[in-house]
Amino acid sequence: MTEDMPGALQQEGSQWYDNEAGPLVRPYAMTGGRTKPGPTGVRFDLIALVTLDTGAPCVDDDTSLGPEHRTLIELCRIETQSVAELSADADLPVGVVRVLLGDLLELGCVTVSRPVPPAQLPDERILREVIDGLRAL
Repeated sequence: MTEDMPGALQQEGSQWYDNEAGPLVRPYAMTGGRTKPGPTGVRFDLIALVTLDTGAPCVDDDTSLGPEHRTLIELCRIETQSVAELSADADLPVGVVRVLLGDLLELGCVTVSRPVPPAQLPDERILREVIDGLRAL
């Protein structure tokens, strides 16, 4: 690939380099080749809320965590965020964020509140009857 092509990949030394984005790190390198979050295989919905457990030992400058793990911890330190928000704010693919969150969940660094499944939500008809009953009062 040539230098005159915008965004072309070039090899600088031994690292791949993108003219517009800078050094590239492949997603599999960030997750150690893993595609599933932890041995439990927990699935993180896009709208699942992630909260930092401030009492966890890994929250305060754990050097065993990678830079992407620390980025997610710092984003959760500010406020509870959804998996989708973390992915956007960390500028990481959702699949990578799910694997990294699995690591943090296993270490006890974060807690995850999963959305209520649609089957457990109240029936719309019942809610309309309640609203109509309240209006009748």
